[in-house]
Amino acid sequence: MCGIAGILLTSAAANTKPLEAISQLTHALRHRGPDGEGLWTDREAGIALGHRRLAIVDLSAAGRQPMRSAGGRYVTTFNGEIYNFKELRRELEEAGHQFRGTGDTEVMLCAIETWGIEAALKRFAGMFAFALWDLKTRTLHLARDRMGKKPLYVALVGPALVFASELKAIRCFPGFSPALDLDATAAMLSRGWVPDHRCIWQGVFKLPPGSLLSVRPTDLAEVGGADALRRQVKQWWSLAGIAAKGRENQVVGSDGDLTDELDSLLRLAVRERMIADVPLGGFLSGGVDSSTVVALMQAQSRSPVRTFTVAFAEGGFDEAPYAAEVARHLGTDHTELHLSPTAAREVIPELPRIWDEPFADESQIPTLLVARLARQHVTVALSGDGGDECFAGYGRHFMAERLKRQQGLPIQLRRTLAAGARLLARAVRSDIVENLPLSANVRHALRSDRLDRLAPLLAATSEDELYQRLRGSAGENLARQKLPTSSDAAPQFDGLLSRLLYDDMAGYLPGDILVKLDRATMANGLEGRCPLLDHRVVEFAWRLPSNLKVRDGGGKWILRHLLHRYLPERLIDRPKQGFDVPIAAWLKGPLRIWANDLIAGMHNSGDRIFDLAKVDACWRDHVEGKHDHSRELWPALMFQGWHEEASRSPVSEAGLSQVPELTGV
Repeated sequence: MCGIAGILLTSAAANTKPLEAISQLTHALRHRGPDGEGLWTDREAGIALGHRRLAIVDLSAAGRQPMRSAGGRYVTTFNGEIYNFKELRRELEEAGHQFRGTGDTEVMLCAIETWGIEAALKRFAGMFAFALWDLKTRTLHLARDRMGKKPLYVALVGPALVFASELKAIRCFPGFSPALDLDATAAMLSRGWVPDHRCIWQGVFKLPPGSLLSVRPTDLAEVGGADALRRQVKQWWSLAGIAAKGRENQVVGSDGDLTDELDSLLRLAVRERMIADVPLGGFLSGGVDSSTVVALMQAQSRSPVRTFTVAFAEGGFDEAPYAAEVARHLGTDHTELHLSPTAAREVIPELPRIWDEPFADESQIPTLLVARLARQHVTVALSGDGGDECFAGYGRHFMAERLKRQQGLPIQLRRTLAAGARLLARAVRSDIVENLPLSANVRHALRSDRLDRLAPLLAATSEDELYQRLRGSAGENLARQKLPTSSDAAPQFDGLLSRLLYDDMAGYLPGDILVKLDRATMANGLEGRCPLLDHRVVEFAWRLPSNLKVRDGGGKWILRHLLHRYLPERLIDRPKQGFDVPIAAWLKGPLRIWANDLIAGMHNSGDRIFDLAKVDACWRDHVEGKHDHSRELWPALMFQGWHEEASRSPVSEAGLSQVPELTGV
């Protein structure tokens, strides 16, 4: 796990000053790789590569990057892990290849030199984003893993193609002039995150998951901008293709046999992700996903696994006792951070700097804090991310099945129910509900914004309309510009559930969940690994019949069935909770001054971004307790915080004088 950056110049601009900026780009990523820095340049060819190292496998000098292949043809700067590198290494050694180190980057280079880049990519099991320079053909190859776990931003700036793991590095490049993409802004203000197929800055794009971009210096002079360059990207792995094929070729077998197969796949995925030359542990919330991962870690470990939980009770949910019980049952070495609401709020000003695209998933707060806790003890942490998207764990998944059954009710009755939900939403005052002696789940269900979203779902007149409403029920946003119409070409599936799962896996997962995990862990120099998103597990999940995902009114049936082999029922069969950050209450209380200042900043910057009248109305209703508008306000506030941070100097000047000179391999 590391930070990577690079610069490729047009042939006419080769051997010019812009290559010297590689040191600044790389230095901006120092948090991603605190263990060392490497730079490589070929001035004549017009290429410079930078690397910040977080040493995980092969801590010796043999693991340093940028790294040149044994045959001398390729140089790479690589971020991530190839988990099956030991298996690939044995195969390559049997073919006569020799290795000087024990790491995966050397194996990756040898595999590409032996089999070719696309054939090698298809054999890698891992998470990665890398740049590969071919000295023979003078071609730069940029590649990203199947699920989009590792980020890679690409920009065209004058005569240069610039790429990096994070935008803060690209902003260091001389001549880069950031200009907001208003479509991306509107999407962020609606969803809380910038979709993976967009970028907050014009002229920049993210290399799509499972893709490869190959560019020569001569190509750059002919490319008509970043959009044209993006159209040259090739898919070496397609989620749409895997999903469609899986639904057409569903696995057949008993519940027990299919659970055995999943157990075997997950054991392999976990075992491969436990390979490290540094201390390793796991995040444990007490939920099904993280408990499954930790159970399989402990089942394959000779010593107690280190596990980490954030304990935070304000807002009604505290999963720490469940996590502690799971840890005791499995015998892990458990660490629990008891977090005060004040401590949680204190990290909010840091968020725009860490997530250098605007980001407003409030669960980023506990994710950042548990990563900070874990880094005090380990350098690698396994996570349960991906279980909801693979095995149907979100409320919309099992709600879809319930609402689909209600399609048989008379339309007038469904319209009456929808009207009732709207009336209840208007009648419920959030400040009163928060103080009622109700369970956290009931209080959550009675939030006015949730009731507002439920009403149109009840009134849907067809399965297709229900799908569109479930998919697009992000609620109002405070952007001046309307949300762009989606042109996503989703495959045709066998049912509503599969359509929703595909949307989540193609959109929400790389745009929100994996961004959250990557930035939170990398800000702390911690590597996060996701066994549930191993591509073999993902492909198996798409072949599972829907009733092995949603059954008896709940989701993740097969994962729960598997977990019963490792944990007692009382630690599994309980309502899905998660970390409930009480943003609505905070905005009316301890965050009120902070929010007021940001809203004033929105007014000072004009109305190009926000519908200021709507902002003021939402804020007034929220603080007076008339309506819970936290869903609309939080993305707007986080965007404004990010916008103010982005308006400052992109890189601290501290330490730049110590950046080493450009060196060759």
